[in-house]
Amino acid sequence: MKLIIVESPHKAKTIAKYLGSGYRVVASKGHVSDLPQKTMGIDVKNNFKPEYVVSPDKKPVIDMIKKDIALCDEVYLAGDPDREGEAISWHLANVCDIKEKKVRIVFNEISKKAVQKALQNPREINMGLVDAQQARRVLDRLMGYELSPIISHQIKGGLSAGRVQSVALKMVVDREREIREFKPQEYWTITANLIKDKKNASLKCEFVDIDSKKCKVENKQTADGVIEGSKGGKWIVDNVKRAQSFSKPQPPFTTSTMQQDAISKLGMSASMVTQIAQRLYEGVEIQGEGQVALVTYIRSDSVRVSEDAQREALAFIGQHYGADYCPKRPNVYATGSGAQDAHEAIRPITLERTPESLKDKLARNDLRLYKLIYDRFVASQMSNAVYDTLTVHIVSQSDKNYGYTLKGKVCTFKGYTSAYQSADKEESAKELPNLVEGEELTLKDIKGEQKFTKPPQRYTDGSFIKAMEENGIGRPSTFEKTITVLYKRTYTEKEGKFMKPTELGELVCDQLVKNFPDIMNTKFTATMESNLDKIEEGNIKWYDVIADFYGDFHSKVLAVKYQGNKVKPKEEVTDVICEKCGAHMVIKDSKFGKFLACPNFPKCRNTKPLGEAVAKCPMCGGDIVKKVSKKGATFYSCTNYPTCTFISWDIPAPHLCPDCKSAMKIVKARGVTRYVCTNKDCKHSEDAPKEANENTTQNKDSVQ
Repeated sequence: MKLIIVESPHKAKTIAKYLGSGYRVVASKGHVSDLPQKTMGIDVKNNFKPEYVVSPDKKPVIDMIKKDIALCDEVYLAGDPDREGEAISWHLANVCDIKEKKVRIVFNEISKKAVQKALQNPREINMGLVDAQQARRVLDRLMGYELSPIISHQIKGGLSAGRVQSVALKMVVDREREIREFKPQEYWTITANLIKDKKNASLKCEFVDIDSKKCKVENKQTADGVIEGSKGGKWIVDNVKRAQSFSKPQPPFTTSTMQQDAISKLGMSASMVTQIAQRLYEGVEIQGEGQVALVTYIRSDSVRVSEDAQREALAFIGQHYGADYCPKRPNVYATGSGAQDAHEAIRPITLERTPESLKDKLARNDLRLYKLIYDRFVASQMSNAVYDTLTVHIVSQSDKNYGYTLKGKVCTFKGYTSAYQSADKEESAKELPNLVEGEELTLKDIKGEQKFTKPPQRYTDGSFIKAMEENGIGRPSTFEKTITVLYKRTYTEKEGKFMKPTELGELVCDQLVKNFPDIMNTKFTATMESNLDKIEEGNIKWYDVIADFYGDFHSKVLAVKYQGNKVKPKEEVTDVICEKCGAHMVIKDSKFGKFLACPNFPKCRNTKPLGEAVAKCPMCGGDIVKKVSKKGATFYSCTNYPTCTFISWDIPAPHLCPDCKSAMKIVKARGVTRYVCTNKDCKHSEDAPKEANENTTQNKDSVQ
């Protein structure tokens, strides 16, 4: 019997299906040993040697694995193909006293072919990968253990700081302050509608220059002068340029680009994308087939694709789209200079599993993300899209030549866009009439519009992931975790789809920048990530990297540890009156979100939920209010908690389902409000009372 040890039970189930009865596949359920929870666990005087301990909840797992090892002839450690997977394998070898050397097997996809090939090529545990993971773990523990008490002392207890999360927080705070300090600049656009002849629609063109010199219209006076000067002129086609342009397909997904596109196109949160992608990689249950893995490893910063996958893609494209859609040479994409390039890009394991073939076999969101990955990969291997472009320069000849431009673009060959449209796709203009140089046009109307420059947008989860990647902060496996930590710590909050720092977040950021300006810098974090890569490659010792950093850092910690006066978030006073003592209630923060509290605490302990009730509780009749979870997701709960524990992701109807006693949700469509049972096995729905239509409309507007 041969034993294969992986991290995840889902992964174990999928692999077991591909192997015969001579194999047993078990899961360690993640790390089996780690640094201790209640002490730092690092010997700073002995090359920062970490103290690894087995957590109590993992002892039964280890005992089970040891029994399995004793019954098997061969053991293979099949953790994920990254630093974390390598470290888990190393810990397992140590804890379970595995003496054999070549026990490590890796595969980029969980397919029968890949697993069997890996079993034929076991290797020793890669200590470069292990040491890079150890360095990151030790570094993060040292920084968190020494920074967190400082901000907790200076602001309030229970706060945390860290190597990646604190620099990421600074990015959010810096963007918010850039928005606040932004001063709009006035500018004007001038649009003329011209007529070629009565058979054609008017042509819309934009003012660009005077006497061939670019002209910025910054105020109404200039705009009026251009408009009046243009009105009296003779409109002549000055120059016509026709060309052909090409749009290249985007590379297949990395972790970052997958998260960005899924957030933008599918409306998913970063954490949801991560969870679904993990399922698609480890295996999902498909009726009649059992557990099946659908995509390659989902933590990757590479756009590289194997030659086998390229050949399969070109054959598929030729068969389903035609030979013209196959490029003359396979498309090859350059991976960024800061990437580890340890794995292929994210792609479907096989193109034979089309999204259409899985339509009734996968959960809705699983299918949506799989289709996004599938279509992006197919498109990445297809020919360019081809466009005919037209750029026309038109002048109104009067005392000066007032220049206007007219641009058009028409797709003549769809190419990769037949399979996938990028999030920032360009819209093709309608085909323009055949204009020629020297042709005279007639002015239909002309108008100016006042505009103002806009500040940069707040980050969305997707744009923040992109910014972290561009700044070299973190790695594919940490992007979503960083966002989640910032929300969980209430350092940031959601305003619509955008990230916004809380007052607490700004205080924490300011204190860290004041005391530790060097580490609150994206360059520091990016450099440290680069050093981790060098450790992995065997170019430097992991403890030397820690030593170079820790001396100065620890000195600064000791210098500022108990210095400075405490700073507290300002309490926002509201118009809500405390019915117990008559004081104006204030807004406070907790780990469960914001709430109203009496400022006379502890004499008066009155508290209230923040926000208006959006519905009545179907269980106790209390008020239902909107709340935000630790991960930033919106949910609805009863204000009578903990007496009433009702909770819902949807705005609940005011009573339970009469058929199955489950909660019902309020659904509004085409101006009609209905109550629909949330139990998928129950089909009950009913019309809401007439008075609920108006109330529901108001409530839905209030919680957007």
